[in-house]
Amino acid sequence: MNEHAHPHGHEHAPADDDLALTYEEAKFLALKDVLIEKGLITPDAIRARMEIDARGTPHQGARMVAKAWTDASYKARMLADAKAAAVELGIPVTEAALVALENTPRLHNMIVCTLCSCYPRSLLGEPPAWYVSKSYRSRAVREPRKVLAEFGLDVPAGAEVRVHDSNADLRYIVLPMRPAGTEALSEQQLAALVTRDCLVGVALPRAPSGH
Repeated sequence: MNEHAHPHGHEHAPADDDLALTYEEAKFLALKDVLIEKGLITPDAIRARMEIDARGTPHQGARMVAKAWTDASYKARMLADAKAAAVELGIPVTEAALVALENTPRLHNMIVCTLCSCYPRSLLGEPPAWYVSKSYRSRAVREPRKVLAEFGLDVPAGAEVRVHDSNADLRYIVLPMRPAGTEALSEQQLAALVTRDCLVGVALPRAPSGH
């Protein structure tokens, strides 16, 4: 949708002092406490799971992007079925459905979850605080260009900004445009240019050194 949310994810995040929990987030924390109290799960197990997520991300998604930049057939498969494309690279995806959104000179995609904090954790780990903040969740829909500018990303006036709203059944990952001057780089070097924020659509891949 043009600069609006699709029907029903940088060091310099938008200013936001309101990080109050949503009902869903508070319910999750309460349930976690009950499970720990009953001995069904331990804090160490939760911490271990978070460490596993942190080790694999955001480079899991970056691997997919780098592969798509260098392999046209893989890119086509990724855009047709991102979940299957992830599995093809040995990346386990726990989300029910995963869609890849391709950025072009005329289209910039941006991801949000307006209801809570739905996020492709299999690829990106835990969402950053700004992604779950009420400010980002509401303003990304109303004024996406202004929010992107606060991240340091100015989308050209002639390009469309399309905001996609994640939900419990459907998650998104952005396929950013490949930076100029990267023709000689390996897939591993290309992946190093892709940050988590690129995959959410609030940043562009780093330019290679010297460019």
